[in-house]
Amino acid sequence: MEPFTKHAGIAAPLDRVNIDTDAIIPKQFLRKIERTGFGVHLFHEWRYTDYNGTKENPEFVLNKPEYRHATVLLARDNFGCGSSREHAPWALADYGFRVIIAPSFADIFYNNCVKNGILLVRLEANGVDELFKQAQQRPGAKISADLEHQVVIGSEGKEYPFEINSFAKTCLLNGLDQIGWTQQFEDKINSFEKTLSEEKPWRA
Repeated sequence: MEPFTKHAGIAAPLDRVNIDTDAIIPKQFLRKIERTGFGVHLFHEWRYTDYNGTKENPEFVLNKPEYRHATVLLARDNFGCGSSREHAPWALADYGFRVIIAPSFADIFYNNCVKNGILLVRLEANGVDELFKQAQQRPGAKISADLEHQVVIGSEGKEYPFEINSFAKTCLLNGLDQIGWTQQFEDKINSFEKTLSEEKPWRA
């Protein structure tokens, strides 16, 4: 997983509340087990006007030229609610999103994003409102996120501090999912297992 330290990218304002994981990646696209190839289906039912995804909806934010290459997503309350499918962050990451900013996120979705190298930033509603206004008034403008210093910088230069738990921050900064975190302690695990098997051989 690629470490996350800082990122600056075009911000796309997705002005809807309670966006669930089925809207992020509909159920008919969950048959694959690899993590790649889901970006084309991201927000499928909003991005396209046909079932097969061949006709773009020109009104959807990600289909507008100024937001098409966005890597920062602005959203509203309770983003990522619904089922616990990890395909949702896979689709967001495969599309190119590195940062999502909203007032609140569903807990399981939040943890799944951390495991996939996406920084989720919780800001007060008024701060999110300001960033939405900037993105809408200056389409194509960039927003920056500095994880080490825990601050988002709007397109007008204003800073928005944010909180993040220390474990999630460490994992993102070092590019570690939970398996990678555990593997850091491989020597200690092996030593413990060796000692245990010597002291209690009947457990083998």
